[in-house]
Amino acid sequence: MPDTSDGQVELQLGARLLDLVVVMDRLRTGCPWDAKQTHESLAPFLLEETYEAIEALDSGDPGAFREELGDVLLQVVFHARVAAERDDGTGYTIDDVADGIIEKLTRRHPHVFGDVTVSGAEEVKANWDTIKAAERQAAKGEAGSVLDGIPLAQPALSLATALRRRAERAGAPAELGDLAAESGPGDEVSEIGAELFALAERARAAGLDPELELHSAARAYRKRVQAWERSTQS
Repeated sequence: MPDTSDGQVELQLGARLLDLVVVMDRLRTGCPWDAKQTHESLAPFLLEETYEAIEALDSGDPGAFREELGDVLLQVVFHARVAAERDDGTGYTIDDVADGIIEKLTRRHPHVFGDVTVSGAEEVKANWDTIKAAERQAAKGEAGSVLDGIPLAQPALSLATALRRRAERAGAPAELGDLAAESGPGDEVSEIGAELFALAERARAAGLDPELELHSAARAYRKRVQAWERSTQS
C-alpha cells in the first residue's frame, strides 16, 4: 500500500469492500439469524433499504445517505454470500457479481472502452439500447421487445415511466389508443387508471419522476396532518 506524505499507510480505494466480504463471512457462519437467511427472506430488506436510501437522499443529509448506501451494499454482499453456498451449479460469488457488471459496463460503453465516437449523452443512450437489444436477441435467438427486462413488480408510477421512456427511445408514439376505451377482458383499464398513466407521462415529459413527485406530495401531506393534529391538541 502506498505511503502518504506524513508516513501513514493509505488504503487503496475499495480495500474496505474486501473487509466487508470478510465480515459477511463471519456473520454467515457465526450469527444464528444471519445463518438462516435465504434470498427469499432477504428480499423485503433489499427493497426496504433502497427506499430508505432514497428517503435519505431526499433529506439532503449526505451522512445519512452514505449510511443508507452501506445498508444497500450489505444486501448485495449478503445475497452473493448466500448464493456462494449452493453446490448445484447455480452458485456464484461476489466476484462473479462484480465481474458481470464490469463486463456489461465495458460492453455497453464502447465510446469509453473501445473506438466508438459519440456526439453526446443522447447518442450514448441510443447506443446502449442498440447494444442491449443485440444482447437480448443473442440470448433468446429472437429480436424480442424493447420493453423486455422492465420489471412489472415495481411501483406503478415507476413502471409507467420506465415503459414510456423505453418506448419513446424506440420511436413509439406517446398515444397508442385510448387505454380505458380499448381495454378488454384480462386487460381492463379504468378511466382513472388511464388518467394516472397519462399524468405519469406528463411528469416524465417535464423531466420529473412521478414516483418521487408523489412521494414529495405525500410527505408534505403528512406534515400538514401532523400540524393539524398538534393544533387540535393545544
